[in-house]
Amino acid sequence: MTGVETRSVARDSLFLLADICVEQSADVYRVRVRNLSDGGMMGEGQMRVQRGHRLTIELRNIGVVGGTVAWVQDNRFGIAFDEEIDSQKARRPLQTDDLPEAAIVKPSWAHRAPPPPEPGRLRKI
Repeated sequence: MTGVETRSVARDSLFLLADICVEQSADVYRVRVRNLSDGGMMGEGQMRVQRGHRLTIELRNIGVVGGTVAWVQDNRFGIAFDEEIDSQKARRPLQTDDLPEAAIVKPSWAHRAPPPPEPGRLRKI
């Protein structure tokens, strides 16, 4: 590895799960999506695929996408999508048409730092 980026498409590193089905099979596998771009993804999981296998991938907020296995290395594999997707949608909170209020993310104040003390109330030690 030379450390020089030779890819022409930006990828988002992330960790999410996707369901994958190999064409001509009824088995559905849950895999980890390690990175995702508009044109493809890298998956990781305990499923056996070979270069050239046709797949259908169900991605959060995107739906079912068709693709082809581009490479395989150990338990990781690359998938080239048949059509480009909006990969940023997968990063958003789960959206449901049934419950629009479920898509609203409410701010959490539980992990906020306390406000700084007033300068006049500080003591020098």
